[in-house]
Amino acid sequence: MLKVKNVSFAYRRGGRQVLSDYSLTIPDGTICGLLGPNGAGKSTLLSLIAGLLRTKTGTIDYNGHNPAERSVEFLSDIFFVPEEFELPNIPLSTYLECSAPFYPRFSMDALTRHLATFEMTPDVHLGRLSMGQKKRVFLSFALACNTSLLLLDEPTNGLDIPGKRLFRKAVLSGMTDDRTVIISTHQVYDVDKILDHIVITDTAGVLLDESVNDITSRLKFSFTTDRSRAEEALFALDAPGGYNVVEHVEGAADETDVNLETLFEFTRQKGDMVKGIFRK
Repeated sequence: MLKVKNVSFAYRRGGRQVLSDYSLTIPDGTICGLLGPNGAGKSTLLSLIAGLLRTKTGTIDYNGHNPAERSVEFLSDIFFVPEEFELPNIPLSTYLECSAPFYPRFSMDALTRHLATFEMTPDVHLGRLSMGQKKRVFLSFALACNTSLLLLDEPTNGLDIPGKRLFRKAVLSGMTDDRTVIISTHQVYDVDKILDHIVITDTAGVLLDESVNDITSRLKFSFTTDRSRAEEALFALDAPGGYNVVEHVEGAADETDVNLETLFEFTRQKGDMVKGIFRK
């Protein structure tokens, strides 16, 4: 389990805190969507979890490890795909010789399978690929390392429409009960169907930290052209031709899929109401 407790962080001494008294808990076996506006500290949080930055105050614990200590056991069980990355001008086979030994559970069979999902092959030369192709290969390698924690920062940026569909397929095929995947993204429609946990954050901290099951058991998401229904709903967001609305779930048959864009705005605009709905 990943536990972030009362974390604060600023890039400069005395500077603006990017994260302040920040806490969340993400269980194992989860694909978690980390959503928030620009400047909310999502990339910073991933870097802290990866051990690339150190907290000013508070603690981060992943299965008994403090990321800031950067132990070999921890580093070999985590993989971070940043939004921007560079790959060397070498064949993939040479890259694997240098990089795969750092990950004890790396599987060549898994890499070949994930590359095939992305419509790529193991005989590629990294220096001759487009940015989108490099992302497909790097994501395939990340999944093939079989780390129990996988951090993805804007993973669908640079992918074309088929690539985004294949990304969802690859992530789902690589999931196990002991693997946790955290996806930080603004592209909510690229990931909304694969998430089972959602964290919504802004500069004030964590606004929502709930499983998709808990959300759909309490909130119903639908579209209506009826203005009076929109006015009576918990929340309504203008949409082409009508309104995306959030209402209370009245029974199991009333449950719907989560509309991430609507949930995001509902949480940001009516945070106290949302906290009251999920207060345990």
